[in-house]
Amino acid sequence: MTVVHPAPTPLQPVGRRPDPPLAMLAELTHRCPLSCPYCSNPLELTARGRELTTDQWAGVFRQAADLGVLQLHISGGEPASRPDLVQIVAAAREAGLYTNLITSGIGLTGRRLDELVAAGLDHVQLSVQGVNAGIADRIGGYRGGFDRKMLVAAEIARVGFPLTINAVMHRHNLADLPQTIALAHRLGARRIEIACVQFQGWALRNRAALQPSREQVDRAKQQVIEARSLYADRLAIDFVPPDYFADFPKACMNGWGSTGLNVAPDGKVLPCHAAETIPGLVFQNVATTPLAQIWNHGPAFQSYRGTGWLPEPCQGCERREIDFGGCRCQAMALAGDAAATDPVCRRSPFRARLDAILAEEAAAPAPDFVFRAAPRG
Repeated sequence: MTVVHPAPTPLQPVGRRPDPPLAMLAELTHRCPLSCPYCSNPLELTARGRELTTDQWAGVFRQAADLGVLQLHISGGEPASRPDLVQIVAAAREAGLYTNLITSGIGLTGRRLDELVAAGLDHVQLSVQGVNAGIADRIGGYRGGFDRKMLVAAEIARVGFPLTINAVMHRHNLADLPQTIALAHRLGARRIEIACVQFQGWALRNRAALQPSREQVDRAKQQVIEARSLYADRLAIDFVPPDYFADFPKACMNGWGSTGLNVAPDGKVLPCHAAETIPGLVFQNVATTPLAQIWNHGPAFQSYRGTGWLPEPCQGCERREIDFGGCRCQAMALAGDAAATDPVCRRSPFRARLDAILAEEAAAPAPDFVFRAAPRG
C-alpha cells in the first residue's frame, strides 16, 4: 500500500531562507552506452528531445553560482553523450563553479579530454564495474567497456586531471574489493568511492540479484579498514556500506533540501536524485522558475526540510539532528510511506519488514540481471 501525505510543515521560521546549497548535480542527459542493472536513474528516462540546450544549461549555472553553489557535478546518463559537453563545461567555468565530470569514460578520447582541459574542467570521476573485462563488461552490458575505461584512465593521467574512481559494489563484485582498491591506486586515482548499490530507480528492480550477503558486508568493512592503513597518504578511501545492513540510517543528502540539489535533463529541479519516486511531490522546472525561488520556496524542497515534519520515534530521538529520519525515498520504497521512519533504523516500526526481505532474498538463488535500455527519442 502506498501512502501519500500532504507536504509536512518544515521546521523553518516564517520568512527565513534556508542556507544556500553547496553543490549541484547537473544531469545533462539520460542517454548512456551502458545498461547497468544498478542504474539509479528514474524508471521513466528523459528523451534527447526534452534535454536542456547548451544556452539553457549556461543560464542554470549562472543562477546556481548566484545562489551560492560552489561545486558542480556533471553527470547523466553519460554526459559525454552530449556533443556540446566542452561548451557546457566552459559555461560552468565562466560562472565560477568547480567542475567535476562523472563519467563511464565511454565517449571520451584524448583529444576531447584536451578540449575539456582548455575549457576549465577541474576533476574527473570515472566509474568501474569490475576489475577485469569479464565481470565489468557483463555488469555494464557493454562489450569492450573495461578496456576503453583503462585507455581513458591513461589519458586522464596524461592530461593531469585529479581522478576519483567510483566503484559500485554488490553481490557479484564485492569479493573483489581489495583488487578494486588496488586498481584505483594503479590508475593514479587520488580517491576511490566504494559505493554499495543504493536500491532506487532501476536498481530496485534488481535488488534480489545485487544484494550482498551479511558476510560479504562484514568482510568488506574489515577490508576497508585494512586498505586505509595500507594506502595511507596515497589514496583516500570513501566507503558507503549497504543501507539495509545498517542499524541506523544515513543522513540522506545531509538533510533534505539543506546542502544540495539536482537538475534533471529536462530542467526539473529535485531535492535528491530519486525524489520522483515519491508521489504527491510537486517539482518545478528551472526553464520556467528561477532556481533561487525553487530552492528557497519550492514545494518539493519544503516538504521534508528541517525536522518539524518528523514522525515518532524520530521526533523524540537523540539522532534527530544526525540522520533526519533517514532517506525519504527508501521509506517510500520499503514502507510505502515517504513520511515514515526509514526502515533501515532499528527503531523503525518497519524494520521487521526489511529484515524479512533480507532473509527471503538470502535464501533464494540470485536471479538474472534485468538490464535497462536507453531512453527513446
